[in-house]
Amino acid sequence: MDDELLELQKQFEFAQQAKSSIRLSERNVVELVRKLQELQIIDFELLHTVSGKEYITPDELRLEMLAEIKKSGRVSLIDLADTIGVDLYYVEKQARLIVADELGLMLIQGEIIAQSYWDSVAEEINERLQECSQIALAELAAQLHVGSELLATVLEPRLGTIVKGRMEGGQLYTPVYVTRVNAMVRGATRGITVPTNLSTVWSSLQQLLLEMNGTSGVTVEGPFFQSLFSGLVKGGEILGSLRAGVHWTPAVFAHAQKESVDSFFSQNSFISYEVLQKLAVPQPKQYLQSRYPEGILLDTVFVHPSMIEMLDAATEDAVEHASWIDSLSVLPASFGSQDAFKLLSHCPSVQRALKSSKAVILGESCVFSNAFIKNVFDQLEKEMESLFHSSLAVQGLCGDLLLVGEAKVGIDSTRRGELNETGNESKHAVEKGSKKKKGKATGNTKTGAAESDLDNQENLPTKSKKNQRKSKDSGSSQVSEGNSGARKDLDRMQEDNYNVPSEEWIMQKILMLVPEFEEQRVLDDSCAFLTPLVSTLRPMLLSSWKERKKTLFMENAEKMKRLLDNLQKKLDEAFLNLQLHEKALDLFEDDQSTSVILHRHLLRTTASSMVDMLILNLEMHTKLKNGIEVDESQNPDSKLLSSGDRVSLAKSLGGSLSVRALAVVDALEGKRVETFMTALRALAEESGILLKKLDKKLERTLLHSYRKDLTSHVSSETDPVAVLPKVVSLLYLQMHNKALQAPGRAISAAVSRLKDKLEDSAHKILMDYHSATVTLLALQAAATDDEQDCTADRIMTKKEFLVSLMPELKSLVLGTTRS
Repeated sequence: MDDELLELQKQFEFAQQAKSSIRLSERNVVELVRKLQELQIIDFELLHTVSGKEYITPDELRLEMLAEIKKSGRVSLIDLADTIGVDLYYVEKQARLIVADELGLMLIQGEIIAQSYWDSVAEEINERLQECSQIALAELAAQLHVGSELLATVLEPRLGTIVKGRMEGGQLYTPVYVTRVNAMVRGATRGITVPTNLSTVWSSLQQLLLEMNGTSGVTVEGPFFQSLFSGLVKGGEILGSLRAGVHWTPAVFAHAQKESVDSFFSQNSFISYEVLQKLAVPQPKQYLQSRYPEGILLDTVFVHPSMIEMLDAATEDAVEHASWIDSLSVLPASFGSQDAFKLLSHCPSVQRALKSSKAVILGESCVFSNAFIKNVFDQLEKEMESLFHSSLAVQGLCGDLLLVGEAKVGIDSTRRGELNETGNESKHAVEKGSKKKKGKATGNTKTGAAESDLDNQENLPTKSKKNQRKSKDSGSSQVSEGNSGARKDLDRMQEDNYNVPSEEWIMQKILMLVPEFEEQRVLDDSCAFLTPLVSTLRPMLLSSWKERKKTLFMENAEKMKRLLDNLQKKLDEAFLNLQLHEKALDLFEDDQSTSVILHRHLLRTTASSMVDMLILNLEMHTKLKNGIEVDESQNPDSKLLSSGDRVSLAKSLGGSLSVRALAVVDALEGKRVETFMTALRALAEESGILLKKLDKKLERTLLHSYRKDLTSHVSSETDPVAVLPKVVSLLYLQMHNKALQAPGRAISAAVSRLKDKLEDSAHKILMDYHSATVTLLALQAAATDDEQDCTADRIMTKKEFLVSLMPELKSLVLGTTRS
């Protein structure tokens, strides 16, 4: 077999050396190679060189690349492509195959590096390290043009063999240098006696090494110190505990800390977390719970179960004796309200009392027995009851004083208003009469004053005297002075009724009833338990108050019904009379001045008394509806109110009813009865009261009754002045079938209008009697002390004349009535 191979080699060598008689061009060779590839005679891959004049097989490329790598140990793929003359694509492809097959090679950043290269580099680094004691990997990587991570990966398996040193934090150190730094770390950490952050220690050591090595030294990083420190801790050369990698607590400190905590807790049966924080215990709750499993964790303190036993005995005693206790008063000062509340939740007696509803916890720290709260509630309820009755009494007293006093003032003000109006009209008459005759003007003045007195005679009882009017005027000023104070007291009491019991009132009463609370308040300004106690008692008192008012309201329901029924009856009678007198006003519509006087007179008399009765009854109804007790013996119909009283009472009705009532009061001060009637109907509709309309049948009945009463009064009347207005009213009733209600200022106009209805002799008697009455009243008004004797004679003469003429005057109506 070997002989045959040798023979073939010889033949092949001979064929190569033989000169061909036929020479082929490069183009023919290329075509020939392509043909051989098509015929699959050449069944392997051929690669073109960069020059294009040569072919190379992949195996040959691989051999040449391996030869170059073996030469230097580190070859760039670009340099291989230039050296071999093959395109970079084929070189990279073949390089990946070579690295995959050869275990000692690596392809890094376009370079093929052999392990032998790294061995030589490691030997060079070791020589340099032994000279400098420390080298930075970043510096070596920059010199070798490789990455620091790659260099660290390559050097790590060679440490201790080729490279005699230690690599930490991107630095290479010699064993001697490591031993020296290790000794420095051991000495520094052994000198620590309190919890310390190791970062500050490492910073100090770095500064010390810089001072020792100078500017040429390499900075030692913290992880190197930390690595050395961890080794010392594991070896037991340093005693202590490490938390979060940097917080070091020496064993000596932990021992002193433990003894301090044990001593405080054993002596006091509690310890606050603040104390542990001062002792530098990082997590006080976890530390105490792990150290004393039987203890109880609270918000700010940690307590021993014996503390619960002490508090439980104190609270049990308070509950059994129907008292109360503030747990903070028996606990140390470092306990907070939340701590006391949690501690109370662990007390068996408190839990039993809460479950059986014998006690409650208020203000987080105070335990009140329900018997104690019930006792305080009973006393407050008595105070409320007395307050309720006193408020009603003050309301009734203030209301009576207010209404009586203002009624008197109202009467006087009404009189003064009418006198002022009369005086203004008389002045106007004087100015008008002065243009004609001086004596006539004087007569008009006397006539105006006399008619004003005649008006007073009509409105007041026949037997009234001047001194009586003077006494009323002097008394009204005294009553009016007290009205404002009475009104304020009434308003304040009403406000208190709607707000009682307020929290301030309850707190004041509790402090008065329980002196212990006042003492506790002096010691503790906040007195946090009082507000929850008030919040607990107030709903109970409100419920009691509402129940009391509900009971009173039920009692008032029947009173309200009787009040409305009586009001309806009285209002029907008054409103029918008002409508009856209103019809007579139509007779004077052509005389504007007299019409205004008659309208005002009707509003001031009949309408005013009806409004006073209505508003007073509505005000009593409102009180009864609000649960306020009202004395039924009071008779609001007999009370006369002033304009201010009516306004204040109308406002007190509240809501839309108040608006309607104010409109009625405003219309009462106007000049037209029609406006008043409209406002009155609106108020009646709002209050649910019916106003009875005057029909023909009722009108005839009322006119007949009115005529009968007037006839009786005229027949029995003995006062010569008072008989004139009644005669005039009766004449209008007979002549016009109208119920005229004329004041003294309108008598003259009323008498003048009767001229066409009476005979001349009858009308003359009426005019003479009117003139004599005016003269008499003028003399009485003008009488002075100096002329008393002279005037008295004239008054007596005029009065005798009227008395003599009075039978003839009465015969005008009585005779007509009889016929």
